[in-house]
Amino acid sequence: MSITTKFQYTKGAYFMISLFVVISILSCSKKTEKEKISYHVLMKQQFVADISKAIAFLDSIPINKDRTQIHFLESRKYFKKIEPVLSVLDIENYNFLNQPNILKIEEEDFTDIKINNPSGYQVLEEEIFVDRIDFTSVERHANLVSNRLKLIKKNISFNHLKTYHFLWLFRKSIIRIAVTGITGFDSPVLENSLEESKTVYKSLKTYLALFQNEFTDKILLDSLNNEIDASISNLSGDFNSFDRYHFIKNHTHKQLKLWNKVVKDWRASFPFELAIKNDATSLFSANTFNIAYFSDRNSGGTTLDKIALGKKLFYDTKLSSNKKISCSTCHQPDKAFTDGLKTGVGVTRNSPTLLYAALQKAFFYDKRAGSLEGQIISVIENKNEFHTNLETLEKEIKKDSSYISDFTNSYPGTKISNVEIRNAIASYIRSLAPFDSKFDRNISNIENTITQSEINGFNLFNGKAKCATCHFAPVFNGTVPPDYKESEIELLGVPEKNDTINAIISRDLGRYYVYKTPERKHFFKTSTVRNASKTAPYMHNGVYSSLKEVMDFYNRGGGVGIGIDQKYQTLPPDPLNLSDQDINDIISFINALEDHQFEYKNNSKLTNIN
Repeated sequence: MSITTKFQYTKGAYFMISLFVVISILSCSKKTEKEKISYHVLMKQQFVADISKAIAFLDSIPINKDRTQIHFLESRKYFKKIEPVLSVLDIENYNFLNQPNILKIEEEDFTDIKINNPSGYQVLEEEIFVDRIDFTSVERHANLVSNRLKLIKKNISFNHLKTYHFLWLFRKSIIRIAVTGITGFDSPVLENSLEESKTVYKSLKTYLALFQNEFTDKILLDSLNNEIDASISNLSGDFNSFDRYHFIKNHTHKQLKLWNKVVKDWRASFPFELAIKNDATSLFSANTFNIAYFSDRNSGGTTLDKIALGKKLFYDTKLSSNKKISCSTCHQPDKAFTDGLKTGVGVTRNSPTLLYAALQKAFFYDKRAGSLEGQIISVIENKNEFHTNLETLEKEIKKDSSYISDFTNSYPGTKISNVEIRNAIASYIRSLAPFDSKFDRNISNIENTITQSEINGFNLFNGKAKCATCHFAPVFNGTVPPDYKESEIELLGVPEKNDTINAIISRDLGRYYVYKTPERKHFFKTSTVRNASKTAPYMHNGVYSSLKEVMDFYNRGGGVGIGIDQKYQTLPPDPLNLSDQDINDIISFINALEDHQFEYKNNSKLTNIN
C-alpha cells in the first residue's frame, strides 16, 4: 500500500468514525427514554473521533514533510475541539500539551527540584513556522505529543461525569476564550487565536446537542445556540485589530448570563465553588471570584467582623517592636496600598499593592510564601520590619481589652493566638478586591463613560502588545486562568538603573534565593497592573518612575532590547513595534483600571465572603 493510499485510507476511516458519531447523536433523539444512549457514551464517541484525528495528522508529519505545516494545523484544530473536555477530565495532560515554550521548573523543596524541557503544540508551532525547519526536532516533539494523545485516548473515562461537570466545562471554555484564547497566549507565532476560538465554540455546540433533553425551556437552548453562532461570526478579521472589549462585553458576559439560566432550567446544583463563583455573570465584578478558593484551606470564612478586626490590626503600630511601624507604613491606602518609594523602608524591593493580592497563589516577588497568613509571618519576624515574633505579638494583643472583645466576636469559642491574629489581617487584605474601576463598570454595562482610547488600549493590551499573555484579565496579574492554580514568575531582564545604552541586569536574583536553582536567577512574580496609575515606581526594584518608561522597556523587547541577554528570558525578545499612539492608548486603559474605592463596602446582609 502506498503512503498516499494509506493516508487516504486513514482519513476515510476517521470520516466513518465521525459519521458514526453523528448518526448516534441523531438516532438518540428517536429512541425511547429506556433505550437512549447515555451522554457519557456519546461524549466519549465524539472525543475519541476528534482525538483520533489529532493523532493521525501528527503521525503524518514524518510521512509527508512537505505538508508538515498543514498537518500541524489540522492536528491543532482537533486538539482545540477536545480542549473543553480534556482541560477538565485530564488537566495535567492538557497543560503538558498546551504549555508555553519555556523551561518548566518544579521546586517542591531543596531535595525535589525538577527541570523539564517543554513540549507540546506551542513548541511545535515555534519549531514548524520558521524559515528553516529542523525536522529531527519537529519529529521528536510530534512523537511526544502523539504518544501523549494516544495515552489519553486509551485511559480517559467519562463514566463519572454528572451534568454539573458538563456545565462547569462549558463555562470554563467560555472564560478561557475571553481571557487567554483571544490574546494569542497559546498561539504565540501564528496568532491563530480567533480561528481556534471559533473551533472551540463549534465543539461546545456539538457537545451541547448531547444534552438537549436536559432542557425544559427549548427557547433557552435556541438562545444559547444562537449566541454561540453570533460569537463565531464575530471572531473574524485581523488578530491585532480584533475588538476584544466588545466581544467580552457583548458575548462573553451574555453567555455567562445564559449559562446561569441553564443552571436554573436544569435544576443543577454544584457540590462546591471553583475560582469563579457559580452565579457570576461578569468577569469584572466584585462577585466574580470565590475568595475562599485562593485562601488557606484552614482560614475559614471571611466575615465582616474579621475584616474590621483585621483592619484595626493593619493600622496598629503597637504590633512592631519599636511601636512605630504598622502594615500601613509600607501599604498606604492613598497610594493604592503601596508607599511610593523605589524600595520599601528597611527592605530591598518595591512595596507591591495589596489590592487584589488575595487573588493569587503565591506571595512576595519570589513566591516564597504560599498564603497571606504565611506572608504575614515573614513581615512580623523580619528585623527590618516588625522585628518581633509570634509569641510577643500574642502577648501585646492580649494586653488590650478592646482586642479581647473584638476577637471574641470574630472567633467565638477560640482563644487568641497568632493564628487568629494573622487570619484577621489576611481577612482584611482579602477584602481589598473591589473591581470598582471605570473599566470594570463599563465592560460590565453598569455605565457608559469609557473612551475610545481606553477601549483601544484594552484591545492592544490583550492583542498586539501581548501584555495579557502574562497579565491575565480580569485581575491582570500572573495567576493563570481559568484554573487559577499557579502564579507565574518571569525573567524580563529588568535593569539595575534606567539605562538603555549601558544597561546591566538588576543584581537582585529573585526566585533563585529561595531554592538556589540556577535557572531561576532574576525571576520575579508577575504583579497586577490594576491601580498602576497610583503605584509608581515600577518593577521589583522601582527602576521605572512612569508607565511610559515601562512601556518603552517592553516595546524594545525587554532586557534583550537594551542589551541584557539572558538565556532564560521569558519575555519575547522581539520589539513590539508599538506606535506612540498605541502606548498612549495602553496607558489610558491602565489608568481606567484605577478603583474609585479601595475597600470592601459594608453590607449588613453579608456574613461570609466566599
